[in-house]
Amino acid sequence: MTQTNTPPRDEPRIESLSAITLATQDMARAVPFYEALGFPKKYGGPQEAFTSFALGASFLNLIVDTRPVNWWGRVIIYVSDVDGIYRKALAAGLAPEFEPADAPWGERYFHITDPDGHELSFAKPLG
Repeated sequence: MTQTNTPPRDEPRIESLSAITLATQDMARAVPFYEALGFPKKYGGPQEAFTSFALGASFLNLIVDTRPVNWWGRVIIYVSDVDGIYRKALAAGLAPEFEPADAPWGERYFHITDPDGHELSFAKPLG
């Protein structure tokens, strides 16, 4: 039996990601981290309980939450220049986990962890 991932035309369908919201214990520490990587702030700021950054046509939000964050997964963000974002992170004194590398699955990428333990991967398809 062949299975299809396309719902019938009259069925509701998933269209896009609007936003991802990450918890932070310290907004004053988190906002400069994201700004240093080049995320444009759209709402909120270091003294607010909620901050929103542009992420292409979507948003990356931060919300204050005092519970500890345990590893939950990874946000993968496509960028125009992986090496440029890496250099920007280094220039801001941030510590990516490794230098940009070409992956066997066809992307150039690197990982960095935000101050609250959220793992971000900046990537661009090869070729």
